[in-house]
Formats: sequence, structure tokens, C-alpha cells
Amino acid sequence: MFRKFKLKLKNLKKEIGALYIASKRSDVPWYAKLIILLVVGYALSPIDLIPDFIPVLGYLDDLIIVPIGVVLAIRLIPSNIMNECREQSENTFKGSKSKNWVAGGIILFIWIVIIIYILEKLF
Repeated sequence: MFRKFKLKLKNLKKEIGALYIASKRSDVPWYAKLIILLVVGYALSPIDLIPDFIPVLGYLDDLIIVPIGVVLAIRLIPSNIMNECREQSENTFKGSKSKNWVAGGIILFIWIVIIIYILEKLF
């Protein structure tokens, strides 16, 4: 069971790389690009919408939001284009572990606004 999960996780990482490449192509519809940018930005963000230190919920967003977003984005892209992007991704992202600091900054900003709002209501 653990091997199957590990294989799916590895495949998910490959799909995210392929989606990133697809987002740069002109033959991918704009609405697919929007979903791709949101999913890839969130997946590569060093900061999660729900922090991982919150029991159960912290990891739930990674286990639900990212895979659903990836599946949605893949369905919005024509299969021949997605297959080309997968092939290109295999060669481009070997061993790469980059983070998307812009998306992380946006999520951090959202959390700061929420915390300030809560503190203003309490005090």
C-alpha cells in the first residue's frame, strides 16, 4: 500500500512539472492556464493555506486540493498537448526542487490579514 501511495505521489510531481510547461504554451486555453498557475503555485509554495502544524487539516489540504487541481487542469488541456508536455517535463525537471516564493508570499499575506482581523475583533 505504501509503495502504491509513493508511486502516485511521484507521478503527481511529474504531472505538476508537465502542467508548468503547458502553462507556457500558446495552444493551451487561457482558463486552463489560470487553473494551472493556481495549482502549480500552490503545490510549489513553501507556505500552505492551512499550515501543516495544525493536526489532520494541515496535511489534508495537500492531499486533497493539489490532486484535485491537477486532475482538473489536466482535463482542461487537450491530451496530445499534455503528452508533449509530459515528455518535455521528463527532461527538464530531473532532480529540480524549486519553490514558488511569490505564491508563498501571497498565502503568507492572506494569513497575516486573517490574523490581524481576528486580533482586531478580540481586542
